[in-house]
Amino acid sequence: MSDRRLRHADSAAFRHAMRALASGVAIIACGEGEARVGCTITSLASLSLAPPTLFVCLARSSTTLAGLREERAFSISLLAARHEALAHRFSGHGGAHGARRFDGAQWITLSTGAPVLADAIAAFDCVVEELIERHSHTIILGAVVSLREGAAEPALAHRQGAYSALA
Repeated sequence: MSDRRLRHADSAAFRHAMRALASGVAIIACGEGEARVGCTITSLASLSLAPPTLFVCLARSSTTLAGLREERAFSISLLAARHEALAHRFSGHGGAHGARRFDGAQWITLSTGAPVLADAIAAFDCVVEELIERHSHTIILGAVVSLREGAAEPALAHRQGAYSALA
């Protein structure tokens, strides 16, 4: 590489280009009762199979991240295409906040006590292994302590700012 300085790409252009990437949609949640918090996520991936570990990225300003820091445990519920309204509600666009986001759906718990969507196509129950602060976000490494598989049905995907079914 030459001596010239490389700079970060323009943030707006980067955001626009990333909209071309299709992502699965999930809800991350933690807490119990009226202290439950959760939000819609698309930044989720498997990190390791042995031991089972995943990672998710949340904005540092997220109230879900604040709850997760306190609880040290969380769930990830992968959404089916029929869960589009739930994804919208947990994204903050529906006006519901905190525990009110959980209304209208059935929630269960697995090992950690974090709320899991009962009819998710898959769900992961995790304990926080590590929090890594980078720029505007926190990367959460979650050790998967239990999981649950649901019905085989089309998944909810997000691309170009819209939801769609992914067979």
